[in-house]
Parts: sequence; structure tokens; C-alpha cells
Amino acid sequence: MPAERAAARAPGGGTDVWITGYDTFTAFGHGAEALREHVFAGRPAFAPVERFDTRPFRNRYAAAHGTGPAPALTETVVDRARGALAAAKLDPATVDAHRAAVLMGTQGDFTGIHRFWQDTTAGRATDRADAHRSFAGGVPAAVADDLGFAGPRLAFINACVASPSAVAHACRLIEAGRVDVAVVGGGYLVEEEQFAKFDSGRTFARDGQLRPFAKGRSGMLLGDGVAALVLESGAHLLRRGGRPLARVGGFGAAADAHHVVKPHPEGLGMARAIVRALGRARLGPTEIEYVNAHGTGTELNDLAETAALHAAFGTHAGRLMVSSTKSMTGHMLEATGAVELVIAVMALESGTVPPTVGFDAPDPRCDLDWVPNEPRRADLRRVLSLNAAFGGMNTAIILEQP
Repeated sequence: MPAERAAARAPGGGTDVWITGYDTFTAFGHGAEALREHVFAGRPAFAPVERFDTRPFRNRYAAAHGTGPAPALTETVVDRARGALAAAKLDPATVDAHRAAVLMGTQGDFTGIHRFWQDTTAGRATDRADAHRSFAGGVPAAVADDLGFAGPRLAFINACVASPSAVAHACRLIEAGRVDVAVVGGGYLVEEEQFAKFDSGRTFARDGQLRPFAKGRSGMLLGDGVAALVLESGAHLLRRGGRPLARVGGFGAAADAHHVVKPHPEGLGMARAIVRALGRARLGPTEIEYVNAHGTGTELNDLAETAALHAAFGTHAGRLMVSSTKSMTGHMLEATGAVELVIAVMALESGTVPPTVGFDAPDPRCDLDWVPNEPRRADLRRVLSLNAAFGGMNTAIILEQP
């Protein structure tokens, strides 16, 4: 769709928000094409972890790239941000630096943080500038410094809704006219500390496969994930003659505060987030065709998410196509929403719904169309990406065809 039509759809003179570029790093490798190739073919990335010793743990599996140490997270996020701008054909030097923002979901670079604390504890000299880049706030700062962006630079650390929260806040900044361009996303790379925590909580799948919504599921698995997306106002897109990939039609967030780690069994918070996203987009439930579910493969999540979809969509829930791409990528924690938003854009671009793999048999309590094991061609106009986090936090983002 030409940029003129994109801007023409913007109410109040160009305040619509458009996705114009993206880039990723996952267990499948560097670049969005590696993600596209594997996810839309239904190929999971789970294998024994080799970047640290898993012998003390019950589980050995994750979706981690390569066999050596994890790459430096901060530098990986910076690289993906550059890649997203290149994909958008947007030279950062041509952007008004004070009207460009960077918002990232991340806990920070664990490798750098551990090195900083080890050096400090041992009394060794440490480069505090490098250490600062490793903490959560240092990640968007490093991206902004690299790109020359002088607008807001914000880190979101609210667990598995961190990166979709960054996207939603960036949309608000653009809609309010505070910025023209935002680079948003998130990053998490499989590392020993979080691996140990989830292992001790007995959260991991017992068979090395993440099987969301299926009868044979036994838990979740972690995965590498870094994603960056470029968001632009309709007016900015028009001025530069850019090409939109998808429109952010609406977004919603809600916290039910049901439990520290358990979702509300009726999915109340997630249902509320979906309804808010639909309301903001001025859409009815029947206008959504596909949902990229949070889908962690844990019983509590899967049952609550099924209930939320029924509550929010009513009789239309049974006609939705729903899949969990975590069945291939693993759970990427703070990055998971950003990577899954990229997958949602890819679904719109290709007219293909990615599958839920490892789906051995239906669970009668999860009574929706989970697109089991094989991708499906579909005429997609609008899709929904869902995420949930500890503390009862939930996000919903609607994307539309340009």
C-alpha cells in the first residue's frame, strides 16, 4: 500500500502507527528470514543446551543458538536495531534525533552483569561504562547511542510482557505527537541463572518438547530471542515515501493481580486486555482471524488462555485460528512478545498461519482450533498477539493489513 494511503487512514493528521521494518535473532540464527523459514515450516529448535553445564538440572533442553557461549546481548540488540532500520529503508541520519525513541524489554545482559559482580567481589578493576551497558537501562541507551537517537530511551522489565509493553508505550508516544519514529523490541538469551530458577520451579517440559494446548504437554522450555521493530507515524511515513508492513490497529493491557505467578483461572486479565485492544481498534470480535497465543505449554497458562479467548470472543472463539509459536522458538521471556509480533507481521505478509507443533492429541479442556502441526493458508486481514506474565500482567496487540 502506498505511503499516501497509509497516511490518509491516520485520524487527526497522521497519528496512526505503522510497522515498517523488523529484524530478529533466535535459536534459528541471525536475521528474520531464518525465523520465517523455520517457524512457518513447523520446525522446533529444541536441543540439549551446550553453553553451560546442565548436569545439575532436571532439564537439559532449550531453543538456544549454537554450541558455544551466548553472544553479548547488548551488541545483539544493537545489531538487530540496525537491521530493522535497514529493512525499513530508513537511514537514522535522516531522522530528527530528538523525535526518535528507543524502547526495549529486557532484564539486561546477564553475561556482562555477572562479570561486573565477579570483578567487584574479587576486588578487580572493572570498566564501569561497559558494566552500565549490561544493565537493563543500558540496553536501549546503547541502541540510541549507536543510532544517534536523542528522544526517550526506556527499558521495560515487567517479565514476559516487557517487549509488548514497550510497543504499546511507543504507540502512545507516536499518537501523542512526541516522536515520529520508535525502535522497539526486546532481548533475552538463554543463560544459567534463569534456567536454574525455572528448573527449580519444575516448570520445564519433561520430554524436551513444548506442546502448548495439547494433551501430552508437560511444561515450557526457554529460547533465545532478540527482536527489533521500527514504528512510524503515518505523517513521517508519508514524508519519506516509505512502505508500511502492518498497522498497529489497537493494543490493550490489564493486570488481574490474581497471584504472584499463576494466571487467573478464568483468564480475566487477558480477556480484559483483548477487549481493550478491540475497543481501541474499533473492531468487533468477528473481525480477528488469527491469534498468536502466549501458549507456554503449562497447564495453568493453557487453560486460563483458553478461557480468556472464550470470554473475549464469545461464539467467534471457535472460528478463530490460534497457535503458539513458542512450540518452536521456546519462551523468550522479555523478548517473547517482540519476536511473536514479528511472526504476526509475517503471517499477514504471507497469508500463512504458523502451526502449534508437538500437538500429539487434543485436550478437551482446550477446545479451540490450535492449527496443529502444519501451517495453514488463510486470508488474513487482522491478527492478534497475546502475552502474559507473572503478577497477572497481560497484553494484547492487534495488527492489520496496510
